[in-house]
Amino acid sequence: MRLRVRKAAHFLERTGLALAGAACGTFVGAHVGTSFAALTTIGFLLGMIALGAIGFYLGIDIPPLPFQGADEDSNASGKIDAAEFLSAFGTFLATLAAFASVSAVVLRLNLHSVWSWLILIGWLAGVTMQITAGTIARLRRAHAH
Repeated sequence: MRLRVRKAAHFLERTGLALAGAACGTFVGAHVGTSFAALTTIGFLLGMIALGAIGFYLGIDIPPLPFQGADEDSNASGKIDAAEFLSAFGTFLATLAAFASVSAVVLRLNLHSVWSWLILIGWLAGVTMQITAGTIARLRRAHAH
């Protein structure tokens, strides 16, 4: 029973993260869509929402590799966990882009198109890093079992 409750709680947590990602994607899509007429399609907006949901579902809360000090394994002491780094940096980029989008929409800022392109590129890079991090972590876990 306890395992089922734990799994259900984890599923709810991941679903909440996916919804947060979808909301971020909605704001980025809305802002970028208002900046570039060619991107005012439902398909573009749904794509941004889907990328956000997938990225935040897969790429947040990546279990890090076990910590090993320099005494324990000299080969592992200098390694960077790619999944953990991509997750952290990707989440930062995606949420920074979403924050900029929300700010522009709410404050009715008329940003130069360069800023809108940077927001779009930051968003896409961030969610791509999250998806990559989630994939790496899941492949790592599958090979460990």
